Amino acid sequence: MELGLVGLGKMGGNMRERIRRAGHTVIGYDRNPDLADVGSLKELVDRLQGPRVVWVMVPAGAATQSTIDELAELLSPGDLVVDGGNSRWTDDEKHAEELAAKGIGFVDCGVSGGVWGLENGYALMYGGSKDDVAKVQPVFDALKPEGDFGSVHAGKVGAGHFAKMVHNGIEYAMMQAYAEGWELLEKVDSVENVREVFRSWQEGTVIRSWLLDLAVNALDDDEHLEKLRGYAADSGEGRWTVEAAIDNAVPLPAITASLFARFASRQDDSPQMKMIAALRNQFGGHAVESTK
Repeated sequence: MELGLVGLGKMGGNMRERIRRAGHTVIGYDRNPDLADVGSLKELVDRLQGPRVVWVMVPAGAATQSTIDELAELLSPGDLVVDGGNSRWTDDEKHAEELAAKGIGFVDCGVSGGVWGLENGYALMYGGSKDDVAKVQPVFDALKPEGDFGSVHAGKVGAGHFAKMVHNGIEYAMMQAYAEGWELLEKVDSVENVREVFRSWQEGTVIRSWLLDLAVNALDDDEHLEKLRGYAADSGEGRWTVEAAIDNAVPLPAITASLFARFASRQDDSPQMKMIAALRNQFGGHAVESTK
């Protein structure tokens, strides 16, 4: 089948290549002309035969909204837009309604796989009507990993991005657990080879995972992670997961704590710890350290 793909960065560029390897035609557009097959969204739409399918792979928020707004004016009734970025699930209903007013279908798709997706395939979680999903199913089949798993029609519009959001919330908590265990192992004198302890867990343990494999890769590159600053950004989905938990009265203590740990990583001199130090000094006479 033919596909228009908007956004050819680290994820989108590799997705274009994987889809092409499966025998499909992909016409890609990116603001960077060195990456693009065409010079504009209009040219991309004109190059596709109807009914068209255009996959949007750009940053969530304003970039996605402006792209969908432009496509709404360029596409025709019966065409379909897929949002494969990390959009908030609440935006999907808005986009679906906007496009439906012009007779254009909409599918949201959470995509996981990162820079490894070209080789290993991408885990896909998509939401939308059965008819709309069927129009893009050959592309889903091309992108997913080999085998029976790695792809799911999660439900109606918004379900794909909601499922991907929860996936990323779980990912936050798993990474935090590995990080805390690594720091404790590094702290004690008795454990002399933390990297090999991590490596030993890769087989035969209940905590083995691809994340653990990646942790070992990182330690092979920099055994004590001395080249890295202890700073971790958050892409937004961890926050959205916690917000959804509050809205639905679902307790998520591990995921919430892992999100807050990301915030703590951005503080060179934690204001909270200043207050805790001051209080410990006030009630117990505990020593405090001066900034001077």
